Amino acid sequence: MIDLQLLRQEPDVVRASQVARGEDPHLVDEVLDADALRRSALTEYETLRAEQKSLGKQVAQASGDEKQRLLAHTKDLAARVKALQADAEQAGTRATELARRIGNVIEDGVPSGGEDDYTVLEHVGTPRDLAAEYGPDFVVKDHLELGEGLRAIDTERGAKVSGARFYFLTGVGARLELALLNAAMDLALRNGFTPTITPTLVKPEIMAGTGFLGSHADEIYRLEADDLYLVGTSEVALAGYHSGEILDLADGPLRYAGWSACYRREAGSYGKDTRGIIRVHQFHKVEAFVWTRPDDAYDEHRRILAWEKEMLALVDLPYRVIDTAAGDLGSSAARKFDCEAWLPSQQRWMEVTSTSNCTTFQARRLGVRERTADGMRTVATLNGTLATTRWIVAILENHQQADGSVRVPEGLRPYLGGLEVLEPVR
Repeated sequence: MIDLQLLRQEPDVVRASQVARGEDPHLVDEVLDADALRRSALTEYETLRAEQKSLGKQVAQASGDEKQRLLAHTKDLAARVKALQADAEQAGTRATELARRIGNVIEDGVPSGGEDDYTVLEHVGTPRDLAAEYGPDFVVKDHLELGEGLRAIDTERGAKVSGARFYFLTGVGARLELALLNAAMDLALRNGFTPTITPTLVKPEIMAGTGFLGSHADEIYRLEADDLYLVGTSEVALAGYHSGEILDLADGPLRYAGWSACYRREAGSYGKDTRGIIRVHQFHKVEAFVWTRPDDAYDEHRRILAWEKEMLALVDLPYRVIDTAAGDLGSSAARKFDCEAWLPSQQRWMEVTSTSNCTTFQARRLGVRERTADGMRTVATLNGTLATTRWIVAILENHQQADGSVRVPEGLRPYLGGLEVLEPVR
């Protein structure tokens, strides 16, 4: 949730953030009005409560008509106190509900606009010219054709068992995913992360606390009979891990690497992305999640991006880094960097990693604080993808060879028993 103190002190900053996101800046004024009503009602409530206490002493000492007059006044006062308390609670509830509709205040420098208004920060590596390597008649195979040839991906049986956009990873496909995720976990361990296998079902208050039950709630699977949600990322469970706690960050950030299955409805997805395993309903991922002091969040964000780039170097993929525009951030993020790998079959860039600085937004909702010399304060959270199933798409396509085989990136070979080439199954 947005920091109400910031909202009161710097409303123009929050309004500007809302405008950059393409959201309603008038929400700021509605929150401030409700907050002012709450504080006014509370002030009057406290004044009348003090008068109530004073009257109680006077009633005890009075007698006759004076006592009856004081008792009548006390009764009237009690009704007014009760009404003011109700008014304050109602205004406070409205202020909170409205504040929850305001997205996190974006960092300075975040591009304004929507999905297509990102800024490209850098390109790393050069996409292969497959026609130059194998001749002008060479036809680039997409990941599904390659995966089927390797007997690594089976979408037909996935659909037979579970419906559209489900799949089986078999043979080298299953091994390739495990290799990726284990490599990601090894990188996390080298950098001080605690490895975790997280729950994939969470309570509504945890899902809401991370900011996922806003405008994109229709992307989330819900089990109505149990009132639980299936997570689309282990970020959700890891954010809830310390909910309601006071953290000790004296020795630096608390870093967790969450390995989990992830579920997304992918409502509204269409076109080429629905072929194969680019946009699916279930996948696996290793997610970096960090609790840190607010002052350290900016630098920690760059560190997570560097670890993502290290993983992409390990699998030898050409990619670019983009600074996501404000309107495409999601409500919790103040800034988000995506790494997009080259997709030869579609001649475009495809998102493979994302890292967000959520500042104090999630921790405030989840009640996570630290004790400092100046008292309690809300901490900051960050997250980022270290590896996920979708990477198989980019690995197969970028490392394909003319005969339908796929070269195994050198960095993954130790995780595949030294295997250098994935051969088609004839």
